Amino acid sequence: MDILLAILAILFIIVGIIGCIVPILPGVVLAFAGLLCSYFCSFSHIATSTIWIYLALTVVVSLIDYVLPAYMTKLSGGSKAGQRGATAGLVIGMLMGSIVGAIIGPFIGAVIGEVVNDGTNTARAIKVGIGSFFSFIVSTGLKVILSFAMLLKVVHDIFPALRDWFMGLFA
Repeated sequence: MDILLAILAILFIIVGIIGCIVPILPGVVLAFAGLLCSYFCSFSHIATSTIWIYLALTVVVSLIDYVLPAYMTKLSGGSKAGQRGATAGLVIGMLMGSIVGAIIGPFIGAVIGEVVNDGTNTARAIKVGIGSFFSFIVSTGLKVILSFAMLLKVVHDIFPALRDWFMGLFA
């Protein structure tokens, strides 16, 4: 059972890291599932408190990922129409199933929302779109960093030889 859990841990984390960039997959949640698989191995050295900390971080980063586009749109001077446009652009971009759609969807949605709301201020609409795009970059970065942290924890836990080598680097 330990071998199956170890293999699942690595697979979940790899798919989770991919999911941080591909919007259809819940990347951080899958990486956390990999951490849990590693935790349930009989040879695991992962503390229960570590699991709770990573769970809290997973929830926070997941919430940030959904809230940040609308917040950054508002912060960059966007109206409710721009916020709704950014959210709609994100959803449409994700439904397209491509990375490009998920990256530029919030930008295009925010710009369209602002232009529809106030067609006279194109410069502000573009500024709002850039704010929405920046939020995508920040939230993706947070997801990737957290997922890689979980990957390092799992590799450290599953592979004793790598664990000894890694610990030797800091001794």
